[in-house]
Order: sequence, then structure tokens, then C-alpha cells
Amino acid sequence: MAMDADASNMTPDAADFVLAVDSVSLIRQRRPLLQDVSFHVRPGEHWALLGPNGAGKSTLLSLCGAREHPTRGEVHVLGHRLGRVDTHWLRSTIGHVDPRSRIEPWLTVREALYTGLFGAAGLRRHWAPDTTEKELAERLLASLGIEEKADRKWEVLSQGERGRVLIARALMPQPSLLLLDEPTTGLDLAAREIRLKVIGQLRDLRPELATVMVTHHLEELPASTTHAMVLADGQELACGTAEEAITSGVISEAFDYPVRVERRNGRWSAIGS
Repeated sequence: MAMDADASNMTPDAADFVLAVDSVSLIRQRRPLLQDVSFHVRPGEHWALLGPNGAGKSTLLSLCGAREHPTRGEVHVLGHRLGRVDTHWLRSTIGHVDPRSRIEPWLTVREALYTGLFGAAGLRRHWAPDTTEKELAERLLASLGIEEKADRKWEVLSQGERGRVLIARALMPQPSLLLLDEPTTGLDLAAREIRLKVIGQLRDLRPELATVMVTHHLEELPASTTHAMVLADGQELACGTAEEAITSGVISEAFDYPVRVERRNGRWSAIGS
């Protein structure tokens, strides 16, 4: 399905946003996973979804990625309303970084990038990249500092190297929206900082790109974060600019534990008080 073919599903308001979530609730087996949640993401904004385990962050990210549908409310992704669009096609236009993604171990780094065009673990049989796809892959390899590793096998890469590849892979469809699902999970300190630095560089690499990142650790937020939503028990506690939403009071309420939030050199931390 081409973008123009679905233009009738776009509304003037939704078309102004990369992502528009309006009064959304999601109920599974009579249990509310999200309750009356709303937020709007514009091009070039970098959002964080924060909250403790079970707060509804991953569920909300699934809606953003067109992998779930709301029970109530409306979700527009790239101007298209869920329920009125081919979600298989829509998902193919969204970048998704998940450290748990499976990549065939025998693929080279360059080949792993190409799998981002299909959202698959491997390459399609008899498929070959065209000139434009080859050029894009080479630009991404260079931009993210992994061109020298282009011919290495996925199975021999370090966790830090894999993180860069996953980000480059997610950018292969040239998305307007990039979703990051706890991208620093399982990393040691050095690997985490390298990955956050790469995520921060996306602002210069793709200024118009909007991102939504899930985490429950403030120290895992890149300095490029512009906005945040804080969730607890499926409900919105705060939503707005990072400075407005990430405060000691809000984070203490979300995690039901008194903390003092600090920000130094663009990075956040929370200290028990």
C-alpha cells in the first residue's frame, strides 16, 4: 500500500504530528493496562516514556508502533488512524530498536542492516539491494562509526557494536518515527554510554526524526531528550517537556519512593532522599 492510497484516513490535526495518542485506554481480560492517556509527538522531538515495571510503558509503545489497538480513544501514527489503515504496511515505515531483536548469527553487519527493510531476522531468499539501498547502508555504516566492521559476522560483535548496528538497521526504512524499547538493557556502563551517545547523535544525523524511548532508569535517558511522559498503573502522571515532567515529585510518586532528581550536563539521575 502506498502512502497516497491511505490519504483519506488522515485528518488535518493528526497530520501535524508524527504521533497523536488521544484519550486512549487499553483493556485486556477486564484489566486496564492504560487509562485515558494522551500525548502528541512532533517532528524532531525526542520523548521518553518513564515509570516503574508494570506502568504501561511497553503497552503504550506497542500502540505507537501499530502493534496494538486501543480499546477506547484514537491513535494516529504518521497521520494514519489505527483501525483504518493496513497496520502491516504501517509497521514497515516505523523504525524500531529493541536489543532483544533476533538477527541470524551468520549475517554480516552490512547484511544485518538490510534486514531492517523487512523487519525480519534474515534476508529474503533471492533478494538483493538496489543501488539506493546500498548507498543508504554505506552512509549509515559511516555515520554510526561501524564501516570498518561491515563484513564482520553478527555473532562475533560485542554488545556495544550490536547496539550501533541495531540503530543503523532501524534507520534503513528512512522512518519519520523511531521507537526505542529499553535500548540499553543488559549493557555494562561503557557500552551503555556508547549507545546513549549514538542515540544522542541522531538529532544531528536526522534532525526531523522523532523518537520515543521506553526506560525506567533516569540515567539511561540521552541528553537529547526533549519531552517525557511519566506513567504509573497505566495512568499518566505527567506529560510535557522533559523539565516539566521529570521532577522529584513526579518521579517519587511514580515509583512510590522518595527521590531527588538532578540534572547535570544534560543527563538525569535520581537519588533516594
